[in-house]
Amino acid sequence: MLKQRILTALILIPLVVLAVYLMPVPYFVLLVGLIVLLAGWEWTALVGINCWTGRILFQVGLILPMLGIYFWTYILEFAAQLTNFPEIRTQSGIIEWLVVLPVLFWLLVMVLIRNTPEAFLNLKVKLSYKGLIGWFILLSAWMFFYRLKAFYGADMAMYFLVLIWLADIAAYFTGKKYGDRKLAPVISPGKTLAGFYGALVSAVVSAIVVSLIFEFHLIVLSDFILLSVLTVLISIYGDLFISVVKRQGGFKDSGSLLPGHGGILDRIDSIIAAAPFFYAGIYLMGGQI
Repeated sequence: MLKQRILTALILIPLVVLAVYLMPVPYFVLLVGLIVLLAGWEWTALVGINCWTGRILFQVGLILPMLGIYFWTYILEFAAQLTNFPEIRTQSGIIEWLVVLPVLFWLLVMVLIRNTPEAFLNLKVKLSYKGLIGWFILLSAWMFFYRLKAFYGADMAMYFLVLIWLADIAAYFTGKKYGDRKLAPVISPGKTLAGFYGALVSAVVSAIVVSLIFEFHLIVLSDFILLSVLTVLISIYGDLFISVVKRQGGFKDSGSLLPGHGGILDRIDSIIAAAPFFYAGIYLMGGQI
């Protein structure tokens, strides 16, 4: 299994790096959108939306707001011309503040899983609400990850991905060597406290290395380290959240598209949770970086 995971990673990582650095933003938006749609298809299976009509409607429900968000500026321009109210154009920045909603959602998830893991695992949620939650977290991840590259550059988008990848690797190997105590055994027996702390340490190291390379000011360095650590913290609970969904549905993996890794959701669960949080932090630091 480990060899298969490594082989798949060795194929995917160069492709992701090329996409981040070489793809123009419109094509990158489309690629990330396709990945999210595949993850959305897996989500519908996990939560029990089994009819084709429901699963297709879920996809349409993702595609339409994606188009609206991407073409938001043009929509406002058209509305301003149509209504003869130029003030409408000034509303383009409202999308930035939408990041507050997923940030609050993931903070709430983290608190609930941390304090009441068994109750969270056994929580009964209506199918329609499960569909809405999946729609919300996937759309948010798409929106703020593509905007990370579009507004802050390929280097920042790549750092975010490397931050999550290194945390995942550090958690795995630290947990293997020192992992006696479990992080959330009722949800994910494989995750350990040692792995948890290993991931957080990797975030500190990643932030320091990048800060030294780009010669961040000391104040920016401290903020960047804090943001990186908190981003990894949120990513860990994003992983646990998807584990809850899989356990409730009786699934081990979200799919089988990626050999050794399971499905798309299995691979991007941490990214889904962390992308809005990291984007919010970079947005707040935007005047300093």
